[in-house]
Amino acid sequence: MFQDKSALEVKAETFAREKHKDQVRKYGGEPYVNHLAEVAELVRTIPHNDQMMAACWLHDVVEDQHVLFSTLEQEFGYAVMELVENLTDLSKPEDGNRKKRKEIDRMHTANSCRDAKTIKLADLISNSRSILGSDYPEAKAFARVYVPEKKALLEVLTEGNPVLYEIAKRFVED
Repeated sequence: MFQDKSALEVKAETFAREKHKDQVRKYGGEPYVNHLAEVAELVRTIPHNDQMMAACWLHDVVEDQHVLFSTLEQEFGYAVMELVENLTDLSKPEDGNRKKRKEIDRMHTANSCRDAKTIKLADLISNSRSILGSDYPEAKAFARVYVPEKKALLEVLTEGNPVLYEIAKRFVED
């Protein structure tokens, strides 16, 4: 499990596995950590650094598990916390309907650093595989909302890794 990983990534993976231990994917019911592992493995295939690998594991702990940014900074350092902050959606239900919230989050992503955009591409690929590959009727219905949102998101991810960008683009165009 921890072969060829930096100490920082191992610490982040262990932390994420503990925080997400009871969480399952919405469409399919597999353990949520499988998604985090897939994001990490996608980023591992392209030029990356230890902070990026840690952020792959931690990218959903604030939104899904209510971990504080200050905790991430204390545990993993400012650079990792900043990447996770770039990857965390800022919108809240009181910001309006889904379309308005997704635009707030898209603009936040547009202002993110290149490394965060690369991780976001890996996240998009993993989520697309899960949603678009699901046989669940709910997933198929959600895909009609999901795909246009991801096409719009891709417009602000052009600075991310070009290999992951092309893979993500194929998912939303097909």
